[in-house]
Amino acid sequence: MTSVPGTAELPASTVDPAGLEPVAEYVTGLQTTNVLRAADGTYRWWQRPGPLAGEPPTATPFPSRLPDAPGAARLALPRPTGDGLLYQVPGPASAAAWLRDFRPAARLLVASALASVARGLRALHRSGPPAPERSGPPPALLRLRSWAASDDESRGRAEELWGRRRTVRLLDWADEAAGTTATAGAELPAGPVHGWASLGALVPPLRAGRTALLTGPDLGTGRPELDLGWTLGELAELHWRLPSLHTTPDPNRAPSSPPALARVFLDAYGPGPDPVLLGRCAVLRIAVHLQDFARHQGWHDELLDYFAFTADLIDQEGRPALPPELGDHHHDPA
Repeated sequence: MTSVPGTAELPASTVDPAGLEPVAEYVTGLQTTNVLRAADGTYRWWQRPGPLAGEPPTATPFPSRLPDAPGAARLALPRPTGDGLLYQVPGPASAAAWLRDFRPAARLLVASALASVARGLRALHRSGPPAPERSGPPPALLRLRSWAASDDESRGRAEELWGRRRTVRLLDWADEAAGTTATAGAELPAGPVHGWASLGALVPPLRAGRTALLTGPDLGTGRPELDLGWTLGELAELHWRLPSLHTTPDPNRAPSSPPALARVFLDAYGPGPDPVLLGRCAVLRIAVHLQDFARHQGWHDELLDYFAFTADLIDQEGRPALPPELGDHHHDPA
């Protein structure tokens, strides 16, 4: 089967999604994703605003190319198409979807994808200053700060359930993650970051080709721990929300839980990340997910559990999201 090419723009013949075979559609309030199959066996993901979203994806120009490294995931840039963005990817399902498949081969696929994306993120983090139009904090951190200053109902509930102190800590950590405030003992400098290194944006190959990480709209400037903590936070959230993910039928053949996958991810990235900031960035990811859901879906009582879960993580500076050998490190009070 034809391997997926690198980060080059899509050929003009593939830009119109109407000529591709529909495979699936995923709709949230924030985003609609159409999965389409091309004649060469590769796939296109067409992402557009969801029914409750505001503006279409950013029109800021994307980089002409992104760094690459041996064994790394391809940082897949989109092509603006219609009111959305079109990505060329090697599969129809994300790593988040594969994680719910309990066959050992599926868990191995997720582990391999996480290792490859860690190498891809390291190459990005080492690639030098970002383009001027992509400097500044990633949009997710800006959304968190906007929410904290809003009169949204969920913001008021957060004030009641968290108290002001926890919100202030989150905003301070967001400044740390964006590289606008110094972190004691930091080894890795601020620079280009992906901004949304999520399992939902990570697409392993169905048969052949390189894993792809959907990249572009969330690019910004920050500390490398922001991207790493984003993935760790998502794994921690899944570990809490879906107990069925804790084991697999054959734990000897594949990483059997989100914490084990977190270890695979960090091992592939290599040394350097500050464990304190890793934990804090993991909490930021969960807090952003919480406020995104609340602002676009409205208040639901089930969010009470999420607020309690997040409050506990804030108090522990995200230690439960880290592998045990990192989570046991000393945290100085914020």
